[in-house]
Amino acid sequence: MAALTAYVIPLLLLLPSVASVVRRQDVYSALLEGGRESLKLYPSLFPALVILLSGVEMLRASGAMEALTALLTPAAKVLCIPPETLPLVLVRPVSGSAALAVAADLMAYYGPDSLIGRTAAIMLGSTETTFYTISVYFGAARISRTRYAVPAALLADLAGFVTASLAARLFHGI
Repeated sequence: MAALTAYVIPLLLLLPSVASVVRRQDVYSALLEGGRESLKLYPSLFPALVILLSGVEMLRASGAMEALTALLTPAAKVLCIPPETLPLVLVRPVSGSAALAVAADLMAYYGPDSLIGRTAAIMLGSTETTFYTISVYFGAARISRTRYAVPAALLADLAGFVTASLAARLFHGI
């Protein structure tokens, strides 16, 4: 099985190339066109990204992260979420890079094979950067009212966090 995983990335690069050659498509022109279209979206996405990243940094620098962690610890214990992972739970829906930094800190402090490290890793893989994703996709489609998308996505994130915590406990042997 391990030998098969070494071929996944090369196959993902090779298969579309082979398919386009078989179909006699100009791959280079298609890539250029896709690049041109993505550059057209950039001006509408940039403000939302700046606001999201600034907000995450302000949350961390102001001490609000620690206050929110302390406030949410009782609820986390009821949901079987390790309180140490609450900074990750708070940051993940907003910023993927900030969530990776928080998870790296957790793994450096507790160890990657600890319950906290494994829970953080599973949380990263089973949840989404909700606000980033919504701002990008809704911004690209020029939709200003998200209606029920944000609450539904945050509920899905909560389910992912709880399930990640339970899976880590199950597979960690606790």
